[in-house]
Amino acid sequence: MTDVKIPAPLLYVVEKLEAAGFEAYVVGGAVRDILLKKGGIKDWDITTGATPEQVLGLISESFYDNAFGTVMVAPKHVVAQMKGEGVDIDWSEEELNSWDVFDITTFRSEGGYSDRRRPDVVEWGKSLEEDVARRDFTINAMALKMQKAKGKDASYAEASAGKQNDKEKFKNYLECEVELIDYFEGKRDLQNKLIRTVGDPQERFDEDALRMMRAIRFGGELSFSIEEGTLSAIKEKAALIKEISGERVRDELLKIMASPYPADGIKLMYTSGLLEQVLPELLEAVDVPQGGHHIYDVWNHMVESLRECPARDPMVRLATLLHDIGKPRTMRRQGPRGVTFYGHEVVGARLAAQIADRLRLSKKQKARLVMLVRWHMFTYDPKMTDAAIRRFIRRVGRENINDMMMLRVGDRKGGGSRATSWRLRELQERIGENLYEPMGVGDLVIDGNEVMQALDIKPGPKVGKILNQLFEEVMEDKLPNEKEKLLERTKELARASV
Repeated sequence: MTDVKIPAPLLYVVEKLEAAGFEAYVVGGAVRDILLKKGGIKDWDITTGATPEQVLGLISESFYDNAFGTVMVAPKHVVAQMKGEGVDIDWSEEELNSWDVFDITTFRSEGGYSDRRRPDVVEWGKSLEEDVARRDFTINAMALKMQKAKGKDASYAEASAGKQNDKEKFKNYLECEVELIDYFEGKRDLQNKLIRTVGDPQERFDEDALRMMRAIRFGGELSFSIEEGTLSAIKEKAALIKEISGERVRDELLKIMASPYPADGIKLMYTSGLLEQVLPELLEAVDVPQGGHHIYDVWNHMVESLRECPARDPMVRLATLLHDIGKPRTMRRQGPRGVTFYGHEVVGARLAAQIADRLRLSKKQKARLVMLVRWHMFTYDPKMTDAAIRRFIRRVGRENINDMMMLRVGDRKGGGSRATSWRLRELQERIGENLYEPMGVGDLVIDGNEVMQALDIKPGPKVGKILNQLFEEVMEDKLPNEKEKLLERTKELARASV
């Protein structure tokens, strides 16, 4: 295999293990990404014949607190150990902190997966082949053996301190000869753009049912197809996904949403039977007709809206996918060809809340998802007052305005329309004009203390009532947000016993 640039701290750990008489290899996603010629790899894993206790004795500041033979160490601590041994290296703290910790895992074999997730038995293995045989997909089961860093004569310290040039772009990396170890033809599957399990797919999915969603996620991230036997096993085993916790399903679903091809991932979940288990509400939309400008049924419209959504945020993409989820339950026939979906955004918001709970979304994520689905049907008329525009901003939230616009673009394009219209452009302009006008009592230029001082009163409900009334009048353009005017109006309200 051609030379590969290896980060100095990683090479140091590998050589430290080898110098102590242990085998050590780079494995996992980093190997896959190297073969795909991806840059900026931040996640590096090592597998070794050393036990966790032996690794701890070699790598300072490493820690081990799990049952699976994985020792973890932060790259910055590796660099500190290297410097202590005289290695010349000057990576910045900021860059080192941007990396994931190095996972150093002892060769192991596993047996029994009664909970469809964790092995019942973990035993230290004797070889690399035995270790990678337990991994999920062939493209993740390859390993690299470090052969020799270029220009290296005796020790790592000599090579690092003596061979690096300050003018080199990658002075903290070393060109290294590597040997690719590929027991399961992962390189061939990379070249053929296939996701294939290591060994029998049914056994792999029986061990960990989440691997079915991981297969689809990798397909979406890499634009790969799923090998026929693997896809067939997903269809047969799809119901097992219900045995996986909502948190783990959520994490994989959001990774699918964040992938370059989220719509294709959702369609693959549909054809494989996984969508029926994870988001059964979406299946209600299949073959539900739409009228007007729409060129798709509700199901295909939602999928195409996801495809066209320009947002990269997975939560905005999920909201775009779910935005019309209330339509099947609100559909009413109107004439021979017409249909209506009155109130579908309200029903959709309730369904989105139920989905959020099932997926164990955080309170903040749930609120954002529900809000985007609930208010996606906003309309604009040039006759709308600035006060009405500000009410819309307040309802959606300043921080969510751009997300709502991204959803609307996806909605429009997913229905066969252009990305924008003169009405949408004009609304965006008017939102920009009003975006930093008062949106809450806290935006008033006076506060409760100034109200109490002006009226010579003590804290109590009256202060809050006055502030709320002032804010409503400012929102409706009946009162300017100016201190003198607000205090004058405060006294009027007090006399009127508001």
